Amino acid sequence: MAANFTPRGCGPNLDSLYYNLCDLKAVWGIVLEAIAAAGIVFSIVLFLSLLASVPFTKDKNRRSSVALNALFLVCTAGLFCLTFAFIVGKDFSTCASRRFLFGVLFGGCFSCLLMQSVRLNVLARQDVVGGGPRAWALVLGALGLWLVEVVINTEWLIITIVRHPTGPLNATAGSSRATATPCNIANEDFVMALIYVMTLILAVLVASLAVMGGKHSQWKKEGAFILVTSFLSVCIWVAWIVMYVFGNVRTGGPTWDDPTLAIALVANAWAFLLLYTIPHICSLHADDDSQQSYAEELYPSRGVGYETILKEQSSQNMFMENKAFSMDEPNQASKPVSPYSGYTGQVRGSVYQPTELALISKAAAGNQPPDTPYDIVIPRASAGSAADSGSSTASMHTEPGGAAHTQTHGYGGNGLNRTSQW
Repeated sequence: MAANFTPRGCGPNLDSLYYNLCDLKAVWGIVLEAIAAAGIVFSIVLFLSLLASVPFTKDKNRRSSVALNALFLVCTAGLFCLTFAFIVGKDFSTCASRRFLFGVLFGGCFSCLLMQSVRLNVLARQDVVGGGPRAWALVLGALGLWLVEVVINTEWLIITIVRHPTGPLNATAGSSRATATPCNIANEDFVMALIYVMTLILAVLVASLAVMGGKHSQWKKEGAFILVTSFLSVCIWVAWIVMYVFGNVRTGGPTWDDPTLAIALVANAWAFLLLYTIPHICSLHADDDSQQSYAEELYPSRGVGYETILKEQSSQNMFMENKAFSMDEPNQASKPVSPYSGYTGQVRGSVYQPTELALISKAAAGNQPPDTPYDIVIPRASAGSAADSGSSTASMHTEPGGAAHTQTHGYGGNGLNRTSQW
């Protein structure tokens, strides 16, 4: 007789509690079962990837959030596991896990997101490069927020069991069950027990919006992922609450309650993984260039190399003269100067040509006694300093014999007449 009531797709010896997992007529159970199983596997892979990325994470601010994200992944994987409790039938264990773990697991996820938003607000608004909150402080804060929901759900579960101590469940043709159960409560009571979780969702949404007002784009980008995740979570919660409290009564009655809550669990858990966890794990492997640009944003440094100084001088068109290295020309009068040292290939007429008198004077100077200082310089033709044409200047030159001769520089009206001085 029991075989006649076995749904198509299930074995004859399977307990009726698990018919929704294999009933081909209840397709929603099979689809949600597959999606939830994939979510569990994917959560485990992301958890291992998160732990494996810790040795390769150089930024201490990013490394401090690893423990918080690990706790977040554990709660997300718990949401996928809780989906099976809404797919199978009702008994004491499944109903207790539904009423208690639904708010506890969601409270853990949103507590972690709230502490992440607090961390990003601190990092995005600081003026100097510094460390954010410590990892242990973030974890303790998330645990403190989560324990509040644990206490609320524990008290609520005890009250509902005391109020409805017994009730028949899963009665079949051959047997009946009477057990204490927390399942005999109204849908409105279940929603009212989740007010604290709703408060956490709104707090995450507001805190992530505050991150967008920070100074550093590096942390604002991570805050944007939390903002999108929290906004989509608000939409999911509004949809399932409206359907659970008002829609099911008008459409399918209590038979739609379990699919509604199971779909909400799966949808919100996948939103956590796709919109927040994956981008955060990818950001842990950011290059050092992002850190360097973040430091340069706060401390714009200037190069002190020789090439940088030359570039700055050329860009600013600065030309400075160091007076300490401006040295006077040494006196060349004590050195002999060749009459042909100034030859530069010019026209012959412009080159000094020594006369016979110059050669005689040079020979006379060579006969001087050894103690006579050698300060005779062969003169060159030079123009006078008179201002008017026709003026003349006189110069005296003492011959070795003691006679003084007066030389005159004359200027004619047609041009400059140069005479040598001796």
